Amino acid sequence: MNVLIKGIEDERFERPLRLIANLFFEETAIHFHSCDDYDFCVHIELSIEDKISTTATLTGKSSSQSFSSTYERDWMDYESEKDRFRQVKTAVSHVYLNVLQDLTGIRQKWGILTGIRPTKLLHKQKQLGTPKEEVHKMLKEEYLITDGKIQLMQNIVDRQLAVVPDLYNLQDEVSIYIGIPFCPTKCAYCTFPAYAILGKQGRVDSFLAGLHYEIQEMGRWLKEKGIKITTIYYGGGTPTSITAEEMDALYDEMYRSFPDVHNVREVTVEAGRPDTISPDKLEVLNKWNIDRISINPQSYTQETLKAIGRHHTVEETIDKFHLARNMGMNNINMDLIIGLPGEEVPELQHSLDETEKLMPESLTVHTLSFKRASEMTKNKEKYKVADRLEIEKMMDLAEKWTEEHGYEPYYLYRQKNILGNLENVGYALPEQDSIYNIMIMEEVQTIIGIGCGAASKFIDPRTGKITHFANPKEPNAYNLSFKEYTDKKINILNELF
Repeated sequence: MNVLIKGIEDERFERPLRLIANLFFEETAIHFHSCDDYDFCVHIELSIEDKISTTATLTGKSSSQSFSSTYERDWMDYESEKDRFRQVKTAVSHVYLNVLQDLTGIRQKWGILTGIRPTKLLHKQKQLGTPKEEVHKMLKEEYLITDGKIQLMQNIVDRQLAVVPDLYNLQDEVSIYIGIPFCPTKCAYCTFPAYAILGKQGRVDSFLAGLHYEIQEMGRWLKEKGIKITTIYYGGGTPTSITAEEMDALYDEMYRSFPDVHNVREVTVEAGRPDTISPDKLEVLNKWNIDRISINPQSYTQETLKAIGRHHTVEETIDKFHLARNMGMNNINMDLIIGLPGEEVPELQHSLDETEKLMPESLTVHTLSFKRASEMTKNKEKYKVADRLEIEKMMDLAEKWTEEHGYEPYYLYRQKNILGNLENVGYALPEQDSIYNIMIMEEVQTIIGIGCGAASKFIDPRTGKITHFANPKEPNAYNLSFKEYTDKKINILNELF
């Protein structure tokens, strides 16, 4: 889809206008100067004197249809050119979204928001002392977010502050993410570092040596600086892909190297693939007092599991859940994905019916996202998914089901190319929320990533500035460079703390 923009030539508008157009069309290209092969043209008039005034008029290349939208707002105080431009960008995006909605007949429930962490807007305004009613009005009138999504955001913010009352005062602590880049097989929708573990023991041994080194060095730094750990999260891949003996040695290293692990608020281990769970591994988790795990069905339809490359059965998911429960796992999360190939409302209803029989402490409802490097994206014609209307019905069903069964939303994030321009929502029973998920989504403290493919997010405790840093994604590259990357992370941390 080619969109010709007239009236403004500032290249800083290219990305926001492209992202908004991508909510309606696939692979949009924005052209400011000329384009002979455009599909429609949007003429934007912009006045930025006493007030910000914008008008957008959309016309088709081969159609007599025309749509217009006008928006005016007062300037808010700003401290930099970046803040000033952000206000102008919001006004332009407002009228641009309106004409695209009129053209397509599609209403975007998240309005002009294309970022992945909407609740940060509410947290920021709460810290500034802005009354709730004013914030909601701004979200509705300026960002064009619907009442339903605004209330969802508010419910999540309220829940987060009930779960972590000191959320705004944790900038001097850190959380730890430990990445294990191995799985039994790689799912078709996945772009995480996840390498088939079968027959790769040499790579696993080398990786674990590097991982132990990182834990030791990072633990030494934390102890020297007197910095507390809020949460620890083992992700991947599937951290339970390695053997029970390897898990035992890894958690032993964690307790020996990290400061005061007994007082860390939460330790989570993703056991997402049921085919990696066994009694001896659960015994290891019990030994180290780790009882928060994830067992992820994604779907309870066997044909779906086969289509997406998960080589376990529905029955195995259920059996491993009961095994984990009987062996003392008292905080189990499960994931479901809305919009998997071949699934519509009846299949999701079946998955929710099966979930009701288990009642995990938390349930994360993901909406399928076509991630650029995934097998599913590379072969879209092979993976047929439901249309936008059906996806919205599925999300509505999940929201209704969780409310009826006592689950409350506690974190939310969005992704590019997510079906229906919807969201991923974590729901939990009372007092069973994942504190790590709140930390990573609301970006209130540094997350130190350890292991292959682990991403660190360094947040300056004073300014809030975010710096990203990622370890190599490929095990061989990680094995050759883990010392170098550990040193780089410690240098960054020394500057921050």
